[in-house]
Amino acid sequence: MPLAFPSVNRGEVAFGFFNVDSDMLLLEQHFFFADAFCARVGDLAGAFAGEAVESVLAGHVIARPEDVGDLMGAIHGVRFTGFLGDTYRRYPFPARPEDFKQQPEGHETRDVLLGLIEPYAESAAILFRADPVAGEVAIGDVRFTRAVFQDLVAYVWRGGWPRWRDEVRPDYVLAMQDAIAARASNWLDAEVCR
Repeated sequence: MPLAFPSVNRGEVAFGFFNVDSDMLLLEQHFFFADAFCARVGDLAGAFAGEAVESVLAGHVIARPEDVGDLMGAIHGVRFTGFLGDTYRRYPFPARPEDFKQQPEGHETRDVLLGLIEPYAESAAILFRADPVAGEVAIGDVRFTRAVFQDLVAYVWRGGWPRWRDEVRPDYVLAMQDAIAARASNWLDAEVCR
């Protein structure tokens, strides 16, 4: 489930996994896969103190909110609109509460998710930038303080809410942890993935 996180410039924003059978993340209208996010975090972990980092996340942007859809309606099976509705038609919310766990095999549904998002979104190179002067990390046009960005990293490490099934993390999440542990920087505390 996406959670609300405070941003520097847009108030509370939604970030996170939105379906337990996928490894796609959303950040408001931006959608990208978790391995790309983890790779950018790894780049940031490897940056020298005070070094700016700028790269991109390959992803998608959905311009119209109605094309994003109604997450809560889709989860409850009562309103299947937009991309989120199409996703929940294909991968319904688990019937049993104990099955509500983020699946470490979520990457296996990527081709399906790409097909589902295509009618609603534009492919985009989403800016990922760390500004040491401002002490902020930006994803697209959403800016976060260092502390809140670390909360985003910890969210992905945990598997969001409800957490990774059986605490099994995909290889790309473990690689992110290794990058952070190898060289905790002024951007990321070594304990963020604990």
